[in-house]
Amino acid sequence: MKLRCFAIEDEPLALKQMCSYIEQTPFLELLGAYKNGLLALEKINEWEPDLLFLDINMPELNGMDLVRTLHHPCMVIFTTAYDSYALEGFRVDAVDYLLKPISYPAFLKAANKALKLYQANTKPSSEALLGNDESLFVKSEYRIVRIRFNEIKYIEGMREYVRIHLINDKPVMTLLSMKALEEKLPSSQFMRVHRSYIVNLNRINTIERNRIVFDSNVYIPVGEQYKEQFQQYVEKNFL
Repeated sequence: MKLRCFAIEDEPLALKQMCSYIEQTPFLELLGAYKNGLLALEKINEWEPDLLFLDINMPELNGMDLVRTLHHPCMVIFTTAYDSYALEGFRVDAVDYLLKPISYPAFLKAANKALKLYQANTKPSSEALLGNDESLFVKSEYRIVRIRFNEIKYIEGMREYVRIHLINDKPVMTLLSMKALEEKLPSSQFMRVHRSYIVNLNRINTIERNRIVFDSNVYIPVGEQYKEQFQQYVEKNFL
């Protein structure tokens, strides 16, 4: 398992060093490196990385504002030459805060912290109970709820929890990782199309500009890493 990373730093030498640190760390994978927050923002929303190594002090769009602008938050390790930003960094749920100049041991310690957090949030949970070929049991608000697969519209990941959106009932919240739930759902009926979304393929009516439209208020994006698989499904069922 590798954490998919972006490095964003407006100083060329610092960016080069950060990329070198990421590439020599076995459990990290560098997806992209950018000198400007605005240039990085679109790619971050498109590729949905697990972790950002992000400089706070950048022109046009600083690191703090970039994090607040993300469509789907991810883990962040801030880097800066100024220690006065530490408190503000932790207010946006930063994993860690690295003060320049950054040594590799300090970098590795912060990266390991992110890895442990990722593993804790993605490990299978005992809160879900196997049902049968037609349904699943989950624990929600001290109750065990049976959910029939054909009643699910889509599933939304929300950090430690998932929200299961139903056709004719209110959503069900349960403490469960997206990965664990994905493994329990029939692959013939459900597909993960985004880091934060699993959809019921039988409930899709409209696809528009790499988005799945369930109704006028629900537009689910198809993430870059899931686009090929989803496109194959569409082409297979296209008349």
